[in-house]
Amino acid sequence: YEEAEDLTQEIFVKLHHSLFKFDVEKNFTAWLLTLSRNHLIDRYRKTKWEKTSRDSFDEHHLSADERFNPEEGILQRETKRMVWDGLKQLSPDTRMVIILRDIQGKSYDEIAEVMDLPLGTVKSRVNRGRLQLAKTLKDKREVLHGTL
Repeated sequence: YEEAEDLTQEIFVKLHHSLFKFDVEKNFTAWLLTLSRNHLIDRYRKTKWEKTSRDSFDEHHLSADERFNPEEGILQRETKRMVWDGLKQLSPDTRMVIILRDIQGKSYDEIAEVMDLPLGTVKSRVNRGRLQLAKTLKDKREVLHGTL
């Protein structure tokens, strides 16, 4: 709860400092939500949740093969690196829903709430992101096999 309180306070401070930029002919709620969303994305980048997620991903997906078979371990690490490289090619919004869903194991409902998006939008972004990631990985695999 402390982090949520901190974020709320940061957003209200940012709102206070940015209030002069608000166009009174526009929708205040939409402006506030955009300001909040952008702040959360900035905070996400600054705190490097991706790195935390990646470390967590590595810890939880370390198989017995990797511990006992060095070749298998190298292949698994290379696959993980390729997945993370592919994630970096996604848009920030798509990358975020993929990380939250597939790496951190959050439910669609939780993601929708955190990102303040409709449930259908979250599901479509996850689906679209998975398809883009699969294509990227397929392309990389074809390049690797073509050079061997």
